[in-house]
Amino acid sequence: MDTELLEPTLQNVLDQKTLKWIFCGMSCHPSSLCSFTYSPVHINRRKGRCWEDNYVLFSRDPARLNPAHNLSDAFGQKFSKDATKVNGFDNLFAMEIDPTGSLQEMIEQSDQNGMMGSMMQDLAFAIPGVDEAMGFAEIMKHVKSMEFSVIVFDTAPTGHTLRFLSFPSVLEKALGKLSTLGSRFGPMINQMSSMMGGQPGTQEDMFAKLDSMRAVISEVNSQFKDPEKTTFVCVCISEFLSLYETERLVQELTSYEIDTHNIIVNQLLFPKKESNCEHCQVRYKMQQKYLNEAHELYDEFFHIVRLPLLTEEVRGPEKLKDFSKMLVTPYVPDAER
Repeated sequence: MDTELLEPTLQNVLDQKTLKWIFCGMSCHPSSLCSFTYSPVHINRRKGRCWEDNYVLFSRDPARLNPAHNLSDAFGQKFSKDATKVNGFDNLFAMEIDPTGSLQEMIEQSDQNGMMGSMMQDLAFAIPGVDEAMGFAEIMKHVKSMEFSVIVFDTAPTGHTLRFLSFPSVLEKALGKLSTLGSRFGPMINQMSSMMGGQPGTQEDMFAKLDSMRAVISEVNSQFKDPEKTTFVCVCISEFLSLYETERLVQELTSYEIDTHNIIVNQLLFPKKESNCEHCQVRYKMQQKYLNEAHELYDEFFHIVRLPLLTEEVRGPEKLKDFSKMLVTPYVPDAER
């Protein structure tokens, strides 16, 4: 008996009214295209939501990671670490977060004299990945304070994404150890700070902030593992390496207990019947081979969405709105009509 195929759209995500976090990550290529085309769909077509609800699209500042394009490039509008309303939308906001700025700012604020701050900075930055982890914690603070209805998170390629998603658990444990360190050595650190000319009590303030962050991280960690509140939309292209990375991503997400049941296969080539382009035909056959493999792997549990390779860039609110329609209406190439 043949298994009934799941609908090849993201409508299932739009209809899930309980979602709070929607991650979008792509293997081999930058993932922003999915997120910022998906967001307009989410805002304009989601059923059962009030128009008063607000939505935010998060992305880490790519200047700190690599020279990849960012949300500002996609929407043709400058974004910063503060939530900015996206032009052309009433309730969509966007933010680009510097993953290294939060720890530096916290250390500087905790020690105005700078001598103990320098020591704490050297200690903190010696921990692998702590800069990005603190950036993650800062994002969580923004989210808690602004209380957006839904957060759409644009993630980096697979390797960065997996490390990023492990931060809640890792950071929760690390902050717990730092809190214990503060209670044991806090008086000694304060005494040393006073001897060096620092203000008394500054280190307690820093450890209090860490405790506050740990509480937020613990709550977010539990939400990430709740399929009613969190889902991950995987994006790939129809090539061997991308499909391999997607399988790895799916397995890792499962180990992190993060729900995923949607895969977007992007940049598919569909030559016209009368086309004599040999290169196009070769690429088409190769892509169809790996597309069929994707269906064999994921048809039973995943919605697989096909997106075509376009002849022009998708930039600006209006083009994004038009392109996003293919995420809720299955794309049918001319050759299949």
